Parts: sequence; structure tokens; C-alpha cells
Amino acid sequence: MITQPNPPNPNNPQSHTDPHDYVIKTAEERNVGFIQLWFTDVLGISKSFSITPAELETALGEGMTFDGSAIDGFSRVQESDVLAMPDIKTFQILPWKVDGLTVARVVCDIYNLDGSPFAGCPRQVLRKTLEKASHQGLTFFASPEIEYFYFVDSNPSSPPQPLDNGSYFELTVKDLAGSLLKRTVLALEEMGIPVEYAQHEDAPGQYEIDLRHTDALSMADAIMTTRLVIKEVALQQGVHASFMPKPLRNIQGSGMHTHFSLFNADTDVFYDSSDERGLSPLGAHFMAGILQHAREITAITNQWINSYKRLSPGWEAPTYVSWARNNRSALIRVPLPKGGNPQSTRLEYRAPDPACNPYLVFALVLAAGLKGIENSYELPPESSGNLFVMSQKELEAQKITALPISLEEALTEMSRSELVKETFSKHVFEWFLRNKQAEIADYNAQVTQYELDHYFQRL
Repeated sequence: MITQPNPPNPNNPQSHTDPHDYVIKTAEERNVGFIQLWFTDVLGISKSFSITPAELETALGEGMTFDGSAIDGFSRVQESDVLAMPDIKTFQILPWKVDGLTVARVVCDIYNLDGSPFAGCPRQVLRKTLEKASHQGLTFFASPEIEYFYFVDSNPSSPPQPLDNGSYFELTVKDLAGSLLKRTVLALEEMGIPVEYAQHEDAPGQYEIDLRHTDALSMADAIMTTRLVIKEVALQQGVHASFMPKPLRNIQGSGMHTHFSLFNADTDVFYDSSDERGLSPLGAHFMAGILQHAREITAITNQWINSYKRLSPGWEAPTYVSWARNNRSALIRVPLPKGGNPQSTRLEYRAPDPACNPYLVFALVLAAGLKGIENSYELPPESSGNLFVMSQKELEAQKITALPISLEEALTEMSRSELVKETFSKHVFEWFLRNKQAEIADYNAQVTQYELDHYFQRL
């Protein structure tokens, strides 16, 4: 049956009233014109449909039916109808008007009409994995560093033109990009998404927004919201914001390094004061699990053909399965706890890019880590050298393997992964493989400008 949403957090203003009544009252008091019901497809693309306030009470209590066959990766025509059930904790007023109207949004889980979780819903995939951790008394937290570019426009027929020529941490005063960043942060804060840092990144027109850590399900929702807010605020000024992993040649791409931690009640289980690294045996097993399964999950953390233009040597992105404490060339970094606080011990996974589906990525990282704990995986030695400049012979001597260098190779690894099959539903697993194989076939059929430049006149 459908699980009703949890009651509001005690620190939330909703906590002193029934959450259902709070949402209805807020919609009335704020004169909300429409409520958008948000959900995410298998590829991590945001979807929504709108209802009027008159339907809000029905939606909160019973959910809203829609045709799932119209959504890629959802239902077949003969079994099309599914149910969008709002997670009441995610109700928020959007920080902008739509056609002059105040609009709210609420994130939904997708169910079958009989009340069972819909197998094609990425949010349900993450919920299932989080429940497995919860049965062990563990709560999974995430904190992403979301990189993206501002471009002058979205015209794909001409080379993308970055909005500025700034560099890492450059302080800009009255430029448009800096103004967009400030407006975006304020909009996110207004929607209850705390921002820890926001700055100019290394490449022209490239920026980064770091979200303050929270539980993985809330963070996956926050990432989907953040991507939309960034694009919407930019669009209001006629600017195109892009999460394409590698939009510019000879310029580094955009990543989404994500910090993960695991808690038992109020205790960070990755921390151990007796270890010189400050890392507990459980933390070491968890990290070993991610490393052992890293190649299998790369098709999900980096799901587009373009993703592998970023994951290539020379562009400051991880290309080898390795870990280190303070070595940014490694796939996993174990940052020193901030201020020596043991409660901030965490692992930073550096492979994902901002175009991934965060629900599926978080589910697989957690599943791989739990597998490492369950089977007491042994953590390989720390990588001390700069992996970006190591020779193949040096890498082989340290038994360091490479991440897949193409989506095709990543899919081959994923297709034979028992971990991915166990974590995903059969529906998501098989549809994702089919969709990505079709993407590769379509890409391989293209005649590119590179080929015309190099072969047309010569051959």
C-alpha cells in the first residue's frame, strides 16, 4: 500500500500543525494559482503537471493519476496509468511568478494504481536502498558541489559563448553572471535549500554551488530543484545555464563531486579516533565497496556520451579507481574533518557530473558501500602520487585500474553487474541499457564537423 509521508521536521514551522492542513492553508493564504506536481524520469529529466488549488486536497490524500506511457522509461501503453503521490514535506512556493500567478510545487513518488511502488520511479529506487540502510540503523547523507556554465544563448548551431572570462574564485562586482549567481542562491534559500558555498569556477563562465548536507532523499530532491532554479533565473535574463558535462573543447568540464557520510543516530560511523586517518573500519569497508564497484556504476554517475569527454586525462577529472586523503586526482577523497570535528568525517566521490540522475546515483553509491560493509571488503593502499601524470607502468605497479573511457564501455560493465541489478528494478535496469545503447547507435551514425574538416577534401 502507499506509505503516507512522514510528519514535518520539528524545526519546521509546519511542525505545530497537521502537515495536510498546513499545506492547504498556505496555498490559500499565499493565493496560489497552480500547484506543480514534480517527478523525475529514469534519465533524471524533471517532469511535472499542474493542478488547481481545488484539487490539492484530493492530490494530497489520494494522489493524481496520469498516463505513464507518455514518459520515457515509464509504462507501456497497455499498462499506462500510474499515480503521482505528493510527498507533503516537499511542498514549497516557487520564488517566481508564472504568467503572473503564484505557483507552488510538491515532489511526488510514483505508484501503481494498486498502491504498490512503481518500478520505473527513480525516487522509489533510492527509497528502497535507504530503507535497507535504515534497517541497519544507518542514515545516509549527501552534499554535492554542482558545477555548471552560463552561456550567452542556447543556440547549438554556433560555438557556445561563455558569459564571462573569469577564473577560479574571481571576484566580480556588477557583471551579469555574478548577479545571476546571487539571485540563484537567494531563490534556493527561499525554497528551503541551504547553500554552503557559491563561487566562480576555473573556466570562463563556469560556476559552482555547494549545497549543505542533508539526508540523501532530500538532497536528490534539492539537486533536481537546484538545476531548475539555476536555469530559470538565468532564462529570466536571457542567459542559458547548462549542466552539459563538457560543453567546450580544450576547457575543463563540469563535475558534481559529492560528499557522503553515514550516521547511526547522532554518531558519524565513518570516524575512528584511534585510526591515523580518522577513518573507522566500517568507513574503510564502505569506501572499498564503492571502489570495487566503481566501474559498474559509472554508466549511472556519468550517463551521457558527452560525460566521457570530461572523464579523460588532462581535465582535472578522476580517471582512475583510487582513493586518497588530500589528493584531488583520486576518485575518492577523504577530506580532513572541518575544524577537527569528528562528526564531519566523510568521503568525497568525484566521478559524478551534474547531468546525472541523483536518485539513481545515490542509490548505487549507498548500495556499493553497504556491500563493502557486509562483505568486509579490504581497502586498497592510498594513492599518494599525482595520478594525472603517472605512467601506465606506475599505475600497473600500484594495481590501479581506469574508469571506463566511453559510455559503451561503461554500459558493458553495468550490464553484467549484480549490484546494479539488485539495486534497480528490472524495469529501470533494462530500460536504461536499451535507451543508452540507442543513444550510442544514434551518435555513431552522425557525420561530425571533425570528420568533414579532416576527411572531406583529403579523401
